[in-house]
Amino acid sequence: MIKVYFASKTRAVRIIWLLEELNLPYELHRLNFSPKDLKSEEYRKVHPLGRVPVFEDGNVLIYESGAIIDYILTKYRNGGLKPTAIAETLPKYLQWFHYCEGMIMPPINTIMVQKFFLAEEKKIQQTLEQAERLLINTLKPVNFELSAKNFLIGNFSAADIMTGHACYQAETLGYVDKDNFPFIHKYIEKLKSRQAFDKAINL
Repeated sequence: MIKVYFASKTRAVRIIWLLEELNLPYELHRLNFSPKDLKSEEYRKVHPLGRVPVFEDGNVLIYESGAIIDYILTKYRNGGLKPTAIAETLPKYLQWFHYCEGMIMPPINTIMVQKFFLAEEKKIQQTLEQAERLLINTLKPVNFELSAKNFLIGNFSAADIMTGHACYQAETLGYVDKDNFPFIHKYIEKLKSRQAFDKAINL
């Protein structure tokens, strides 16, 4: 049985979203997003840095969300969520699958730290503003890509689970508005209408 270590409003949402899209059974191990749970001695045996998600499948243990998604699609079934090796859409898929962690999530991480996790005296306004500018710039290519299609490679794919979730995170932080990012805004609404996504974000 697949087991997912999960905390709400984290990258672990991506894993539940995919499992729900594929109708794969799983056991949910819920954690609070707090040092008491994530930094406990017991949990550090599962993930040495005390983070989520962690994915277990028998004796397989993986804790990078992109790697987990790739593993699931490779071992279980594609379900149309990843192009074949000869598909014309494969290069686009690979770009947008990895774009979220390479481009969008680094400034989001900095914004989260500066806004919510640092003590007031340790916050640096310049660092926050720099991250905000970078986030806006990283969203522009996504908005352009979506100007001519509903999803990042045309049909819904695991690239939307990765980068779509990052766009959703940016929206929840207030950086995706209808005027500046109309196509991302419409895209997020499409994602929210998916039953699997709705379940994952509301766990």
